Amino acid sequence: MAGKDYYSILGVNRDASEREIKQAYRRLARKYHPDVNPGDKSAEARFKQINEAYEVLSDKEKRQKYDQFGDQWQYADQFAQAGRQQTPFWNFSQGGATRVHFGEGDLGSLFDDLLQGFRSGRRQARPRRGQDMEHPVEVTLEEAYHGTTRTLSLGVEEPCSACRGTGRIQNLPCSTCRGSGVVSRVRRIEVKIPPGVRDRSRVRIAGKGRPGYGGTSGDLYLVVSVKPHRLFQRTGDDLYVEAQVPLTVAMLGGEIQVPTLKGKLALKIPPETQNGRAFRLAGQGIPHLGNSSRGDLLAKVNIVLPTNLSAKEKELFKQLKELRPD
Repeated sequence: MAGKDYYSILGVNRDASEREIKQAYRRLARKYHPDVNPGDKSAEARFKQINEAYEVLSDKEKRQKYDQFGDQWQYADQFAQAGRQQTPFWNFSQGGATRVHFGEGDLGSLFDDLLQGFRSGRRQARPRRGQDMEHPVEVTLEEAYHGTTRTLSLGVEEPCSACRGTGRIQNLPCSTCRGSGVVSRVRRIEVKIPPGVRDRSRVRIAGKGRPGYGGTSGDLYLVVSVKPHRLFQRTGDDLYVEAQVPLTVAMLGGEIQVPTLKGKLALKIPPETQNGRAFRLAGQGIPHLGNSSRGDLLAKVNIVLPTNLSAKEKELFKQLKELRPD
């Protein structure tokens, strides 16, 4: 059975950058997501392959192990302990999957040692914690401000219940998992994204990663990206917005309405306010992740000049010009 080529699954070169891998994953995940392809089993299977490939290639350490050991990368530490680092199962280093045979012993005997008797119905495997998973999540600035929830569809592999993860029943390959010891399924979970997240925030969802083999499940990490906003710019947890101030208010003083992420606030403008001046509204920015304090909102004055002047207004401006010829 040929090894899985995760680079081919994502459609990227072996020297692809982290950004290229992330972009490829997002494009394919949107295309093959079960919600976009309801009832399409082939799309569901493809979606699971894409998630599996991204989980490995987006993690620097896992990717290094995969480049050396192929789709058996998760056993790299055991290979090292057994002194077999130089004999991986599948070698992808030349751009194609080629089988590498062991000089001592065979593949089956090595797996017997590594998996503590998974192939024997008479022995029980040592409990192992499940692997952690990552999943990208995109939120709006409003959702980053208030917090939100998402329902995710995750492709996961878990121990086969028919053979209890051994791959065999009465010394014969299990028909349910075809001897692999694992079965794949799409799991839907609802997750909470707390207020204050920003680009590249990692939100830990305990116990929602890959199931363990007799041990606890791994964790799920949401990797957050925040969409740009048409009004607000964000720096840290501070927000910046332009405050539109009529010329008369800027000259004589008055009150304007400033937009915030929870509604409009009144802002007093002192007389003779200059264009570009910034007013700080304390505590009106983004919540600090993990506590109740908030950043500030800085409103930058943009003076709006009047248009379509009446004859009387033009005359008044002429009088002002005569009073202030400079």
